[in-house]
Amino acid sequence: ELGIAPVDLVAVNLYPFEQTISREGVTLEEALENIDIGGPTMVRAAAKNFPAVTVVVDPADYDWVLNKMRAGELDEKDRRRLAAKAFARVSAYDRTIANYLGSASAGWPEEQVLALEKVQDLRYGENPHQSAGFYRLGEKRGVANLTQLHGKELSYNNYLDVDGALGLVLEFDGPAAVIVKHNNPCGVGVGENLLDAYTKALATDPVSAFGGIVAVNRPVDRSLAEKLRELFLEVVVAPAFEEEALAVLTRKKNLRLLVVPDFGKRRAQEDWEVKSVWGGLLVQEFDELGREDDSDYRVVTKRQPTEQEWRALRFAWAVTRWVKSNAIVFAAEDRTLGIGAGQMSRVDSVHLAAWKAGNAGLSLKGSVLGSDAFFPFRDGVDAAAEAGATAIIQPGGSVRDEEVIQAANEHDMAMVFTGRRHFRH
Repeated sequence: ELGIAPVDLVAVNLYPFEQTISREGVTLEEALENIDIGGPTMVRAAAKNFPAVTVVVDPADYDWVLNKMRAGELDEKDRRRLAAKAFARVSAYDRTIANYLGSASAGWPEEQVLALEKVQDLRYGENPHQSAGFYRLGEKRGVANLTQLHGKELSYNNYLDVDGALGLVLEFDGPAAVIVKHNNPCGVGVGENLLDAYTKALATDPVSAFGGIVAVNRPVDRSLAEKLRELFLEVVVAPAFEEEALAVLTRKKNLRLLVVPDFGKRRAQEDWEVKSVWGGLLVQEFDELGREDDSDYRVVTKRQPTEQEWRALRFAWAVTRWVKSNAIVFAAEDRTLGIGAGQMSRVDSVHLAAWKAGNAGLSLKGSVLGSDAFFPFRDGVDAAAEAGATAIIQPGGSVRDEEVIQAANEHDMAMVFTGRRHFRH
């Protein structure tokens, strides 16, 4: 009637709002300028009419759509699938805008919708009978931005362990190595170089390290690669791998080698941690250790820590918050010596950590101890002193703090209260 030819195909790339707001220092004006208005309108109109119109919003779909159209094989089932993807894209786009504008409000929003984009289907979940997938939340970063250079595809459990290992190794500025098993560190070391750091980490618990995940904060060189190759490992994650190191490690067919491009970028407090419960989600700020100012730490015992003990206490405290509660870490200034994780009583975690150290042939004489929460009774302090620890770092806050401090004084131990708990579940 109006002489307008029917539209067969609508392909739209929306203004890059998500990428714009992910840049550091972006202004409100820049963000608003990148809110697309016409694009979503066209997409919705085309998607509504999918029986007669093909709508494409993802460049990854261009090739197969064009190939099918040229062959005359693009059917209504294909168009419906593309329409669903188009509505999902517009919905995610609008949610991102709403979340960005709402972030200026104080407190948690009354309504919040998370825009998730599937990265991949996983072979299975935590166990083989569970199906699973990996989804990216927001822009590419951290674990969602890794590149796999070699090995089998990553599993659900691999992703969990990589996340924990990556978070822990980023606590350290100097060369550091972390070994993680079942989302708990079983060894952490710092040193003059990565080989030195890894050797210290491995010595903590060489039995548990078998089948573990290693994260380092420097490019992997040949000397470290040769050492890594001696042990069965699931994953090695690093900022980069030197060519000679790759030549060594790729001899192990199934070993997963991962590079994280934005390795040095630590998670911010504003990053959400999300856990599912039956019927809902628990959402909290990320527990960012960098917010702590150790000038606020209080020495509560008669004896002050020595300089060497202070260095060891800071190291132990950085590791402790990445251990499942109840968490206890015996450490020197450059390595973990014994780690007690996930026990229901704190004193049992102390005993477990001490037993682990003894089992690895490591002496705890002159060591320090980190505890992720307060000691409810003096028994944990007595056990630490008996094991050989000379200083303790913990949050404090127990109704029996005075009793705990008295125990430390009786053993001539130094004790530091940080005032901040670091439970991890």
